[in-house]
Amino acid sequence: MPFFDIASRESRPITPEISMRTFWGEQMLLSYAVLEPNAVLPLHSHPHEQAGVILSGELTLTLGDETRTLKSGDIYLAPGGLEHEGLAGPEGCVALDIFSPVREEYAY
Repeated sequence: MPFFDIASRESRPITPEISMRTFWGEQMLLSYAVLEPNAVLPLHSHPHEQAGVILSGELTLTLGDETRTLKSGDIYLAPGGLEHEGLAGPEGCVALDIFSPVREEYAY
């Protein structure tokens, strides 16, 4: 099926303050992520490349040793294996993340 409605996809928590709705093909996975106000994305890494765009709100994102506060329309790129962490702004954040290859644990 090539078309999806974000609102009709079941939301899954990845932390108590962060949930996602995912969509995937053979080579990539898209994650519509909702971060509650001041939600913490713990330090982590994964072998997947990750790119994303902030759709609304703010996210202070640390990729390796560089930190930036991203706002609506800002894009980030992270190679596989790079440690990263984040903190949502006071209004929260909605982001679209793209992972390649597919993160199997997020394909549901």
